[in-house]
Amino acid sequence: MQQSIPFKPADLDRNYRERLISLLSSDMDFHDQHSNYATHDCHSFPAKFPPQLPRKFIEELTNPGEVVLDPMGGSGTTVLEALLTGRYGIGFDIDPLALKISKAKTDPINLYEVYTLEKEIINRARLELIENRQSLQEAWQRQWDSDTLKFINHWFAPETQLELCILAKEIARIENLAMKNFFEIALSSIIITKSGGVSLALDLAHTRPHRAKIVLAKNGNIILDNKESQALSSRMHILKKTIRSAFDEFQKRIQQNLRGLAKIELNGSRMAAVMADAQGVPLKDNCIDLIVTSPPYAANAIDYMRAHKFSLVWFGYQIGHLGQFRKHYVGGEVVKDILFEEIPDNTKMIINTLKKRDEKKGRVLHRYYSEMKRILKEMFRVLRPQKAAIVVVGNSTIRGMDTEIHLCLAEIGKSMGFEVPKVGVRKLDRNRRMLPAGFKINQDSQIQQRMHEEYVIGFYKPGN
Repeated sequence: MQQSIPFKPADLDRNYRERLISLLSSDMDFHDQHSNYATHDCHSFPAKFPPQLPRKFIEELTNPGEVVLDPMGGSGTTVLEALLTGRYGIGFDIDPLALKISKAKTDPINLYEVYTLEKEIINRARLELIENRQSLQEAWQRQWDSDTLKFINHWFAPETQLELCILAKEIARIENLAMKNFFEIALSSIIITKSGGVSLALDLAHTRPHRAKIVLAKNGNIILDNKESQALSSRMHILKKTIRSAFDEFQKRIQQNLRGLAKIELNGSRMAAVMADAQGVPLKDNCIDLIVTSPPYAANAIDYMRAHKFSLVWFGYQIGHLGQFRKHYVGGEVVKDILFEEIPDNTKMIINTLKKRDEKKGRVLHRYYSEMKRILKEMFRVLRPQKAAIVVVGNSTIRGMDTEIHLCLAEIGKSMGFEVPKVGVRKLDRNRRMLPAGFKINQDSQIQQRMHEEYVIGFYKPGN
């Protein structure tokens, strides 16, 4: 009888690396696959990758029961896929709305209780609108400072303000935190939408809101008619908006999100969505089996808070406070009081070349690579040896210059101790990725030049 020869650690290492390279060499576009299953479509979120992307690496590079991390968790796509495949998912972010979305996608709640509570909330809200209209409006507006009130009056019609005030008040009464968060995200999702929504803004989901030029009430009466409308008549069909009932939209969204939540089977797996900076995650060394993440674009190309504040003001945040959050987001444009890291040679050359064209933009890029160096250092620390980190990053053209994000991050990662066996490329489906520009490339548009393909960097941590 022939004796079997056990695998040596080197054999396991080689097989893992070969699987990693094979995955990064395969088709990662997923343009023909639906991404709105389970709770992935519970809320709009710009530039999120398709769930099939993290699932591909989770299923091939981990076993059920192992731990998957997304240190820049966004709307929780990686964490949800970890749960759906029987792994443990951990996601970190510093954006308050992103954390709420992640939790709403995954926190277990009693579906019947949600259905019952939704009916009670809507019934009480409609009654309050009739009986206490004036006193409710006055009481609520006293909670806002002048800047927040100015923002709300600019972006929300008076009737919509009342409806949202009442719904927010009813949700605030919910004691169960998971239940409360579920209802908050339902409310937020009728404000931040790709089209429609209950604000006066257009295109909120792409984080580049502009105010509608003509706004109609549900009965067809004109609420707002901008004086520019005559000159813009040829484009008025895309600059006009009909305001919907917040009560009706909220009710429909609750029912939609309930259907998604009902399809989730957690199979004993768990998740944690925690407010923490990816530059210093609260995890011990060598505890993670796989990392799949997508950092923000450099130079604040996608300003998440620009859209998120439209919802967060209804949950008690003030506009000035939310502005402070933005300063700490990876890829921001504030360079005062930033800790700049020593950067590897080729990346430093890219930064210096950009500085010659635009000193400020060069310093912004240096900030981005400094932040990513600290994040990659943390990723290396928490990842188990002989495991991988998958980083999905978009290309970025700033001042007409390709900043070679994927090559620079690969170089920085190597300086941290990672190996980079392969960098894959995927073409973006711009509408499904919810990026702020059209599908057709416009060479004169800097934002479009940045966002038509992205790179999937495979970082591998060697060791025994």
